[in-house]
Amino acid sequence: MKKDKAEKILVLLKKNYPEAKIILNYSNNFELLVAVVLSAQAPDTTVNKVTEKLFKKYKTVQDYANADLNELEQDIKSIGLYRNKAKNIKLSAKMVVEKFNGKIPVNMTDIQKLPGVGRKSANVILGNAYGVVEGIAVDTHVLRLSQRLGFSKNKTPEKIEKDLMELFPKKDWFKLTYLLIEHGRKICDAKRPKCDQCFLNKVCPSAFKFPRFKKII
Repeated sequence: MKKDKAEKILVLLKKNYPEAKIILNYSNNFELLVAVVLSAQAPDTTVNKVTEKLFKKYKTVQDYANADLNELEQDIKSIGLYRNKAKNIKLSAKMVVEKFNGKIPVNMTDIQKLPGVGRKSANVILGNAYGVVEGIAVDTHVLRLSQRLGFSKNKTPEKIEKDLMELFPKKDWFKLTYLLIEHGRKICDAKRPKCDQCFLNKVCPSAFKFPRFKKII
């Protein structure tokens, strides 16, 4: 895809979703990390319901580091992969306390040393916690829309992120993630995209290519 077409799509996304941002609830940087770890393969709305109680019970990084693992598992049991996530949260808390002076690392290399924090999560945490932008967070929405909109022909988050970073200026990297997520939630659904209602259907190479629109073509 040419950069001028990508820019047109970006302008339209910004116009239609001026308030696009992370919807996970948190009040400090470690709560952000906890919410992001919990959100892996889980809806943000479900995570927010769980963290509403969780954040009242565990108020500091030290609280998570000292938490009884079995009890922490029960506290987040309604979220998928809860055992592994509970273990990662506790281990991350201990590492933050013992190796990073109680603060979330401010760079991509160190933050990915925390259990449960891969590159996508690192991009989300660094951008929202510190305004540090080293890449583009590629979740399932961003992956799907990047392919449908012609931003990338690749299938892995790492390669798609690289394609997006080459296509868009760095000043737009952070916002791009949330613009695509918002559009994915409201219009470009995985199974039943609303192409007939989409403000991008004149510039999207995938518009009206889905089964429900075959009779229209």
